[in-house]
Amino acid sequence: MDHSTPRQHYDDLQQKIHFHNHCYHVLDAPVISDLEFDRLLAELKAIEAEHPEWVTAASPSQRAGAAPAERFEKVRHPRPILSLANAFGADDARAWFERIRKLDDRVETSAFVVEPKIDGLSVVLHYRDGVFVQGATRGDGEIGEDISANLRTVGAIPLRIPVQAVAGGPATMNRDQPGQLSIFKSPASPSTLSGLPAYLVVRGEAFLMIRDFEALNQRLEEAGEKTYLNPRNTAAGSLRQLDPAITAARPLTLLVYQVIHAQGGDVPGSQWETLEWLKALGFPVTNAARRFSDLESAIAYTETWAKRRDELGYEADGMVIKLDNLALSADLGFVGKDPRGAVAFKFPGREVTTSLKEIRVNVGRTGVLTPYAVLQPVEISGVIVERATLHNFDFISEKDIRTGDRVLVKRAGEVIPYVIGPVPGVRTGAERPYVPPATCPACRQPVEHFAGEVAWYCVNAACPAQLVRNIEHFVSRSALDIRGLGIKIVEQLIAEGLVQDVADLYTLQKEQLLELEGFADKKAENLIQAIRASANQPLQRLLTALGIRGVGEVVAADLARTFGSLDALAEASAEDLQTLEGIGPNIAAGIVDWFSRAQNQKVLEKLRAARVWPVSRQPSAVGGQQPGPLAGMAFVVTGTLPTLSREGAREFIEQHGGKVTDSVSKKTSYLLLGENPGSKLEKARTLGVEVIREDDLRRLCGLEKDAFGRPSK
Repeated sequence: MDHSTPRQHYDDLQQKIHFHNHCYHVLDAPVISDLEFDRLLAELKAIEAEHPEWVTAASPSQRAGAAPAERFEKVRHPRPILSLANAFGADDARAWFERIRKLDDRVETSAFVVEPKIDGLSVVLHYRDGVFVQGATRGDGEIGEDISANLRTVGAIPLRIPVQAVAGGPATMNRDQPGQLSIFKSPASPSTLSGLPAYLVVRGEAFLMIRDFEALNQRLEEAGEKTYLNPRNTAAGSLRQLDPAITAARPLTLLVYQVIHAQGGDVPGSQWETLEWLKALGFPVTNAARRFSDLESAIAYTETWAKRRDELGYEADGMVIKLDNLALSADLGFVGKDPRGAVAFKFPGREVTTSLKEIRVNVGRTGVLTPYAVLQPVEISGVIVERATLHNFDFISEKDIRTGDRVLVKRAGEVIPYVIGPVPGVRTGAERPYVPPATCPACRQPVEHFAGEVAWYCVNAACPAQLVRNIEHFVSRSALDIRGLGIKIVEQLIAEGLVQDVADLYTLQKEQLLELEGFADKKAENLIQAIRASANQPLQRLLTALGIRGVGEVVAADLARTFGSLDALAEASAEDLQTLEGIGPNIAAGIVDWFSRAQNQKVLEKLRAARVWPVSRQPSAVGGQQPGPLAGMAFVVTGTLPTLSREGAREFIEQHGGKVTDSVSKKTSYLLLGENPGSKLEKARTLGVEVIREDDLRRLCGLEKDAFGRPSK
């Protein structure tokens, strides 16, 4: 916006802050993050410091919140419910201390209390003769909204005080934190409860634990209902419902930290004693509060929480540093509506809003297409973020995220930044709904997606985005087992253009390998021999190696036993495939689709030309099974066998007509037991499945072992 004068800029800035205050406190639907709002307010205060004559009672700097909603009865607070000035780092906190030290030299000897700055909804609770009679929101700091009926549904709020509590030992010295005087450990002694005020008003923060918020969203999603963006909005929206039953269904809790008003009784004179006193009365109080003898120790403690704030279990956007002496705090007064006796040490922002410029798609090494957001660069927690994950295409659809949207983005710790959702309230109409791609962005082949599944796939065996992963899988021990061909060599072969799909491995020449870094004559010869030897692996291993979606070792063995060759399998229909146990409509459709792709057919023809085309000796009819002494039997293997590897045991059983599955069920014929078995043994015993050893397996096949442990007739 073009401002013609500094005064017009100031007026416009006021209007903008009023708008965001209204969105945050009244509508419970903020369109910018706390960090961005703090910056706007800081800019306003800087202007007012230069032009104090411009400041009026209507300035956002003179307010603690927003006007209460018209739908609730109004409550005038017994004294102002103040906000806090912000400190963005240790230097700001020291500057705050210097300002108040100049006003009153008692500050130099004051202790400090540090408490979490909970990101929730401030509430004011009224008690008469120990009974909860009224509860209100903060509102504009002078007048709030009466939400008593809703607050009564919050189990953490005591409806009568004092609440009986088990007294513990006194607070003790903590040697782990320099300058720390005491830890708040337990309720105060029963004597603390004497002189309970006839009329008591306390302040706390209502919120949702992160685990409860996530569980709530999961329940809403499963029920097909709209989910929430963050715990703070959820708490605020839940407490400001006209129907208390809705509030009761939300897992709200709160922490209390301040006495606003007391009449007819005694209250503590320090913040630390206030926390002890409140806990003794039965109010929930943070266990992260600490008391320190000097500011530097308080700052050091505060800074430790910036990196481990997730340990709190709830959202906190900073820590509050307070003078422990409440009388001194009161004497210092306030600036605008910020009390001088405390400051909010803000953590680096983890949620911000920015513009979503474009949605792009990454093709993973397994062929899964994953969307991500290209953002207008924005700073989050000291890092410039230009990319953020969008999880999957269903997420984009469910949240109605559109290109051009203003979106809320979060970065927690070292977690990859992710888009939480859009801010629909600021849409202009120019935003465009997103449609998932019909073709792979890497190879331009059609993508595959089945109803009921989240993932979209590229199933092209020669897709360049998947090539390293495809070859790594192709040569792995459970597939064609090409020894010496690790991922670094695979990357070399691809980088030099020697391999463009898995079939190209079989056209490699020793002379080509010798030109690569790290290859000498012996190493090159060994790798060529290993590749040639792999051409003799059985059909089931080649089927595993091809990486067809849904075809693992068990399914590959069933397919090899049933169809006998790649030619026969390529001709099979989805109906044919579904006659096999464990193959449903999606896997069957995936197999048919894989063989229908021109690129995959090209790879198969190259394998045939290289004589990598194994055929099972005795293919059975569709749905049938290889004949042999173990025909019709299903085995599960657990533990370490004396002479057979896990893969060797599978091949031995299948060669003799049996079948190997991964889990024990009532259909399991035998559990083949080795040393150090897992939970499968207990399950087999529970289901009454017979347990055998390796020698028993050989006897079932009519085999005995020779002196070297090898099978012989």
